[in-house]
Amino acid sequence: MAVFCVAGGTGQVGREVVRLALLDGHTVKVLSRHVPRPGSKKHHDGATYFPGDVTTSEGLAAAVAGADVVIDCLEGQFGKARKLFADGGARLLTAARSAGVPKAVLLSIINCDQSRFSYYVSKAEKERIYASSELETVVVRATQFHSLLDMLFGTGARARLIPVFRGVRFQTISPADAALAVLEEAVAPPSSERHRVLTQGGPEVLGMREMAQSWKAETGARGAVVEVPFPGSMGRYLRSGLNRAPEQRYGTETFVSWLEKSRKTL
Repeated sequence: MAVFCVAGGTGQVGREVVRLALLDGHTVKVLSRHVPRPGSKKHHDGATYFPGDVTTSEGLAAAVAGADVVIDCLEGQFGKARKLFADGGARLLTAARSAGVPKAVLLSIINCDQSRFSYYVSKAEKERIYASSELETVVVRATQFHSLLDMLFGTGARARLIPVFRGVRFQTISPADAALAVLEEAVAPPSSERHRVLTQGGPEVLGMREMAQSWKAETGARGAVVEVPFPGSMGRYLRSGLNRAPEQRYGTETFVSWLEKSRKTL
């Protein structure tokens, strides 16, 4: 059994990594800016939580000490966290190297280096930091999560208008399946390649209108499904299919099955 340090282990994928690793009998140390309280959905009994901040290096040494693999599931979507996202990755890797950790696995986004959307740009910058590391590093690029479409449709439904982007299809993946893909790379034996990039897509490719209709049927939400244009670089990214990898399907949790499970746990 291995010792993992999961940075961002309280986020939607990070906490799934923690859960799955504990089920497999591994020792898990979680690095998070805020330690979750026992009993909350972000806390898993059996994991050890360390407060820390990758933007300052505070708490990193204690969190990575004794780890066999650092797993980076940090998100950094907004404000200072996004601005310092790549730099935080460099600080985490420096702490890992100083502690003698041989390997790091990074969760990223499919084809993030081919988008000018600021969050994706920050992901690509962080990937380059990992590629230049002296550690063995693996980048697992996932397609967009089911939760992204759930949030988008839910936001629109409040105004009784559920938007679907013209000419856009998705291959969404569940956070649990993305976590499993990350964990598989964490437990894999050492590779002769110092740096690898893998892409894992969800189990099915669907039109956005079809997903919206399924979402309405599952949630009981009301509102008209309205086709709208999506201008700009992110629209081009989606329409060109850079958000999909049909030949690299992974996992079994479809959009509908994820919705069903999510509603049961509310």
